Amino acid sequence: MASARRSESGKKKILIVNCYFDDCRGSVRRSRKVPYAMGPVYLAGACSSQCDVRLYNEVASGPLEDKHLLGWPDMLVLTGLTNGFDRMLHLTAYARSRNPRVIVVAGGPPVRALPALSRRFFDYACTGDIEQLREVIIDAFGQAFATDQMVPRYDLAYWIGTTGHVEASRACNFHCSFCSLTGEGRKYQSYPLDDLRRQIVAMGPKKRLFFVDNNFYGVDRRVFAARVGLVKQMRQEGYFTDWGALVTNDFFHADENLERVRDAGCRLLFSGVESFDSAWLRDVNKLQNVQRSPAELITRCLEAGIMFAYGLILDVTTRRIADLRRELDFIVGTPEIPLPGFLTLPIPLLGTPFFRECLARGAFLPETKLRDMDGSTLVLRPLDPIDEAVGFLRDFLALRGYRRRALVHAVRFANRYRSTLSLLQITLALGSAGLLCADGLITGRRWGSLSSRIRRRTHITTTEALDPMYTPAFRVASQYEWYFKPTMVTDATGTLTTELAELAVPAADQPSVVTV
Repeated sequence: MASARRSESGKKKILIVNCYFDDCRGSVRRSRKVPYAMGPVYLAGACSSQCDVRLYNEVASGPLEDKHLLGWPDMLVLTGLTNGFDRMLHLTAYARSRNPRVIVVAGGPPVRALPALSRRFFDYACTGDIEQLREVIIDAFGQAFATDQMVPRYDLAYWIGTTGHVEASRACNFHCSFCSLTGEGRKYQSYPLDDLRRQIVAMGPKKRLFFVDNNFYGVDRRVFAARVGLVKQMRQEGYFTDWGALVTNDFFHADENLERVRDAGCRLLFSGVESFDSAWLRDVNKLQNVQRSPAELITRCLEAGIMFAYGLILDVTTRRIADLRRELDFIVGTPEIPLPGFLTLPIPLLGTPFFRECLARGAFLPETKLRDMDGSTLVLRPLDPIDEAVGFLRDFLALRGYRRRALVHAVRFANRYRSTLSLLQITLALGSAGLLCADGLITGRRWGSLSSRIRRRTHITTTEALDPMYTPAFRVASQYEWYFKPTMVTDATGTLTTELAELAVPAADQPSVVTV
């Protein structure tokens, strides 16, 4: 490994970036999009005081195209969602063009799904958890540049406002077929209470706290009770006023759970409803959602004084559009439950059982791009004619055809729960309709940066135009030209490309260590 430069102070310079493509296909900022990207904050905890560390979040700040910042680090650390893999390649090309000696480290879901491909581009392709960055730093720079104990660097997270984010556990104890965690096969882990306290103390006093766990509830009821007890104690100590978390549906099966978290100051719970169709839920192995009526559980949560948030997957690949419209009709016609916070197409995330199932039945469209696995682009063949599916997609992305009923729903919802929920909680519930109808205004998009080409989206991966970010923002070395080519999942026949051939091998047969 080539030796890295040092700053004048003798410190190693490390830039950690959360890589991101926006759904609108433009160079935009989403400064108010929640939950916040926290990967860089936790990764920065691996760097000792001998490092000069900077963070950049492309969600909040837009695409990183500052050639001076990209030429600054000795080490560039990249993380992000699966469809952000190409964005990692772009930043790698920029950084190496500006500084050929830079060490590039990449991790997260796309690298774990594509370890062999990742080794072609990055100096370190990390398939482990965030702690692996310590090993990388020690290998590249030496022991003195890594911390002994990782603590999130909230002080560097410029995009975080009055809502703090912490994590009490990892992975999930359920195995939904479409979830990347299922594809990775990781076991559910709870953090020790001392570690959780350390995170909250490092975060400092915030107005609100949100747990970004995949499942705050978990499998051990004693651990859960102790966790909630600590949260209650730290709330009383003044670290935050109220809090929220993500839980699985089994949390709501015991009445005492709602009472326990409400007493500890919980005011919002997010749970993956995904669909009100029990047959579809069984098909995707989301069995924890079929034991009780979702509407009944949601209502019980709201009546307990806790706001309930959820998302909805509109699977045009296995359900008819008419059926999906009936589901939307049910939701906007039921003021006992809030509107979903987001609507999405099913995403066949790499390496998941759902991905392999779609591959086996030839469900992928020709020339599917990895970048297009964003929930707003058709990458799978719909049951109905594709033009009808696109029309439905455009409608539900903007709640077109449902806006008047959504307004009526909002009024009825507010009237029903005005004595149960606080004004803030009702505002959050009504914000779901706003997110669906005017997402850009609420999350902070800058519409002036959108070109006419971007606004004319086809919503079909085969014909969808690439983002402007696929054109280099400044001159890069010629050997990195191919870094700006889209990563293709399927070829012109809809068959898995040779570039992604490693996905044809079961995850259990792949090597567990792929650092170089």
